[in-house]
Amino acid sequence: MSVLRLVLGDQLSDDLSALDGLEPEIDAVLMAEVRDEATYVRHHKQKIALVFAAMRGHAERLAARGVRVRYVRIDDPDNSGSITGELARALEGGGCDRVVMTECGDWRLAEHLAAFAAGAGVPVEIREDRRFVCSHDRFRRWATGKSQLRMEFFYREMRREAGLLMDGAQPEGGRWNYDAENRKKLPRGLTPPARLRTPPNATTQGAIADVERLFGDHFGALEGFGWPTTAAEAEAGLAHFLDAILPSFGDWQDAMAENQPWMWHGLISTSLNLGLLDPLDVCRRAEAVYRAGRAPLNAVEGFIRQILGWREFVRGIYWLKTPEYRSRNFLDADRRLPWFYWSGDTDMACVADAVRTSRDNAYAHHIQRLMVTGNLALLLGVHPDAVDDWYMAVYADAYEWVEMPNTRGMALFADGGIVGSKPYAASGAYIDRMSDYCGGCRYDVKSKSGDAACPFNRLYWGFLERNRPRLRDNVRLAMPYRTLDGFGEAKRAALAAEAEACRLLLGATPIRP
Repeated sequence: MSVLRLVLGDQLSDDLSALDGLEPEIDAVLMAEVRDEATYVRHHKQKIALVFAAMRGHAERLAARGVRVRYVRIDDPDNSGSITGELARALEGGGCDRVVMTECGDWRLAEHLAAFAAGAGVPVEIREDRRFVCSHDRFRRWATGKSQLRMEFFYREMRREAGLLMDGAQPEGGRWNYDAENRKKLPRGLTPPARLRTPPNATTQGAIADVERLFGDHFGALEGFGWPTTAAEAEAGLAHFLDAILPSFGDWQDAMAENQPWMWHGLISTSLNLGLLDPLDVCRRAEAVYRAGRAPLNAVEGFIRQILGWREFVRGIYWLKTPEYRSRNFLDADRRLPWFYWSGDTDMACVADAVRTSRDNAYAHHIQRLMVTGNLALLLGVHPDAVDDWYMAVYADAYEWVEMPNTRGMALFADGGIVGSKPYAASGAYIDRMSDYCGGCRYDVKSKSGDAACPFNRLYWGFLERNRPRLRDNVRLAMPYRTLDGFGEAKRAALAAEAEACRLLLGATPIRP
């Protein structure tokens, strides 16, 4: 019996479950570049080029192993424009008795594939995606009966089960978490190291040309493309990070500096999310660097926590809570996303830099995402749908399963506390402490009000006052609310008016007048 095996653009792993039992002589692998997946949000040009190039390279590797690959390119005149359409086309001629696929990462496509399976006319088998450390069933078992789902406790269980950074039954070094040691501001004169970037190979160059021709009006630049598109390229990037960058990752992972997009970050999220790297293998290799004495514990623990802890946790939350999670708006945020999120045309130095690096590289590191663009959207009260769309559109590593819990949960507190225990709202003081942005900014980070004051300062107290009914009882906000209460009613009203004026000035106008 011949089997049609679907491989999606983020499933580029040799051990994909859909390929278990593959018989190259009779089976066929379907891979398709389709407009639906490139445009359900207007993805960054580098994201589209990355996925197309990686798919083409993976198809070439499969074909070299003797696998029969039905590959549909984006400019194929018969391309139906959708994954389900290409599945239907592949079955039209007969010859395939069943379809096998690995579960997809996003709810939207999962619904389409479930509908296809119901009417396909042949058996359709959807297999578990075992490229993650924690299965859906395992996460549900962990979550059952818990009043709060906190990443820290999930992470500890994953550490125990994987045996990573453990000393018998205890965590290596006697502590589970070294985050307090990983919040250092970049000292003056310390320059981030040079990073290994991947020059586009011939296949990637072809994908870049296709994207410029077909999606040239999408956000972003293609000129600086340097992402790995093959397993070998991803391996080279990981090896460089583990050898040259990881030892200092812990100290400076939260620091920001103008015109320094990479800092000490791993730059492996695109490769992990495409399937070019295996997350557990990455963690074990980082642990081996520590065991060999080539990186300190705080650096290696912080790195492993982002993958084994945070990445696995947000995937678990997404599939546990979706589809309801996609409509959560706990703070009733109702404002438009300001245009400068796309143009970068703002005098806020931190925001301008974050948008610029997002445009040029389809990347910004997690503190730029959370505490600059995310924090500002939170303080402005931008509707979560608009913020979701922006993060999905501008980053090469963005897939809904990882983006939405980070954005709607961590950055915006739109989920009411499922992902994080409090809103990550901060004034300009945080950005001043963790970056060099404020020194050259037009706005005064020390000033609390008026047109010359840092907008983060103008917005912060008004955000708390505006959301008092929803946040006042949050124990982690007890201190700022005590301070706010001490201001008196007249000053609180003035702070609310100041914040509203700033929201309108920055373009966060009401969606409905």
